[in-house]
Amino acid sequence: MKRSSTLVELLSAGADAAPVFGAPATPDLSYRQLRQLIINTVAQLNGWGIGRNDRVAIVLKNGPEMAASFLAVACGTTSAPLNPAYRADEFEFYLSDLKAKALIVEKGSDTPAIEVAKKLGVTLLELVPTPAQGAGSFTLENQSGKKMRLRQGGWAQPDDVALILHTSGTTSRPKIVPLSHRNVAVSAGNIAETLAFARQDRGLNIMPLFHIHGLIAGTLAPLSAGGYLFCSPGFNALKFFGWMEECKPNWYTAVPTMHQAILSRAAQNKATIDKYPLRFIRSSSSSLPTQVIREIEEVFKAPMIEAYGMTEASHQMCSNPLPPKVRKPGSVGLAAGPEVGIMDDHGKLLAKGHTGEIVIRGENVTAGYENNPKANASAFTKGWFRTGDQGVMDAEGYVTLTGRLKEIINRGGEKISPVEVDEVLMDHPAVMQVVTFAVPHDKLGEEVGAAVVLREGMTATEQEIRAFAATKLADFKVPRKLVIVAEIPKGATGKLQRIGMAQKLGLA
Repeated sequence: MKRSSTLVELLSAGADAAPVFGAPATPDLSYRQLRQLIINTVAQLNGWGIGRNDRVAIVLKNGPEMAASFLAVACGTTSAPLNPAYRADEFEFYLSDLKAKALIVEKGSDTPAIEVAKKLGVTLLELVPTPAQGAGSFTLENQSGKKMRLRQGGWAQPDDVALILHTSGTTSRPKIVPLSHRNVAVSAGNIAETLAFARQDRGLNIMPLFHIHGLIAGTLAPLSAGGYLFCSPGFNALKFFGWMEECKPNWYTAVPTMHQAILSRAAQNKATIDKYPLRFIRSSSSSLPTQVIREIEEVFKAPMIEAYGMTEASHQMCSNPLPPKVRKPGSVGLAAGPEVGIMDDHGKLLAKGHTGEIVIRGENVTAGYENNPKANASAFTKGWFRTGDQGVMDAEGYVTLTGRLKEIINRGGEKISPVEVDEVLMDHPAVMQVVTFAVPHDKLGEEVGAAVVLREGMTATEQEIRAFAATKLADFKVPRKLVIVAEIPKGATGKLQRIGMAQKLGLA
């Protein structure tokens, strides 16, 4: 199966008159309209001096305009979607780190990103939704009145950067992951092949569109086969079955916490489930308990396809296959696009059945982190990208994750750098020492925990420190469990060890 090498090429699969995007109480947008919207947007951006490989940050709520603007921006420049929940400090870091040339926000929005963009001299573009013309339709207005010199206009090429995302590392600085058009187009094709996407498929998107999961598996993969996507305004378990009635989907993808919330409301919505049978349900971003897989398959009478992805791989690395092939609950499945291996600490590939670090290589894998030679030196070995996850491959090639090599906190699919949280908490005048770590959580998998030592003679309550953190961090990064201790337990060498800290402090 030939893979597209640019998003323009990928988006040529849909029939002109076929619908591409839908949304609640909004008429559908056709592929012809989407393609014209992309032509108009790229021409407009070029007219303002924004072209190939220029970074355009996007801060929009979930919905069809977010999906359409991501595509339109990426086809001629570099799209950099950011989490709308970020605080001003976070926006300042990300917009500066990206060297963003422009920022897109919805007209009338009160996001703190606007003032940050003005402070940094970033061109401010306001998106005006035009839903009457179809879900995702919009126009752009240049509020800065600035017109810059265009370096390179027209359509982006295969090796141009389509998408930039940050990934949290165990170092204090989140790493920039540039993904080329070839990376994301190939990955979308891999997923489309795994899930046998076709023009008649109708997806219900509940994933955030500032994450690799929602952007590639939720959006690009079905569109690469000319399929249809109904764009929700963000996950809401109370509205999910109403959206099913409106969308009439035959698949959806989500993270485990969403699946569990949907499952909790399934009994009251049996008629809807029976009326709109799903061809499959997909799960990724963190592991889904096998009991939940079994229950979802029984309730929806559809196969649960668990997959394994990461930003640096443009999402998918492994996936359980569709029936009639075997799905192995508890496993993340077979290599599904890139080559997948298991490597020891010395760079030697291990035989099946041996535990080691999961490594990948292929056209969907980033060429490397931006401006970070140290991270690249440790991330790549003999052409293989080291995922930082520990796992084992069985005799049939199915991969099972056995542990986390990195100290990243995975809160229901949201990846959080503990050092980033440390640095914010250390800004509190009463805090002398802090260590942030993962605390096991029955639904999210992991929650953010922190242990704090106060400065001598100073006082602060746990609630006060958490409230302080909440002014500088997005809600999902704020420690839910914060303990004030006289001394933080240390390892044999005197180092603070995040892994196992929850157990040492009696929080697990």
